[in-house]
Amino acid sequence: MAKILYVEDNEDNVYMLQRRLTRKGFDVVIAENGQVGVDKAKSESPDLILMDLSMPVMDGWDAIKIIKGNNATKSIPVIALSAHAMEEHRQRALESGADDYDTKPVDLERLLGKINQYLPG
Repeated sequence: MAKILYVEDNEDNVYMLQRRLTRKGFDVVIAENGQVGVDKAKSESPDLILMDLSMPVMDGWDAIKIIKGNNATKSIPVIALSAHAMEEHRQRALESGADDYDTKPVDLERLLGKINQYLPG
């Protein structure tokens, strides 16, 4: 069972996506902001990270930079998730080190395609 770290501060988004991913067979670990996400990336060793970008304490852009700058976590694929659909937000996420970018509200089939692209096997 692949482990996904979902870093998201909106409880409604967490509830919806965690349930849907769990039903698809993923083990989903939640972090409520970027700092907790950075910490859990180290302690949980997830197979993939879904990272919201606009959060309190530490935003997703900074969290991605830290995760990708750490030897212990840099190989974990990160898919940035954002309600910001403008190209500049996508570009900024990729420049921060995200492997991919998807918009909210989440299209589950499209997101699953991206998740499966980055997971081994």
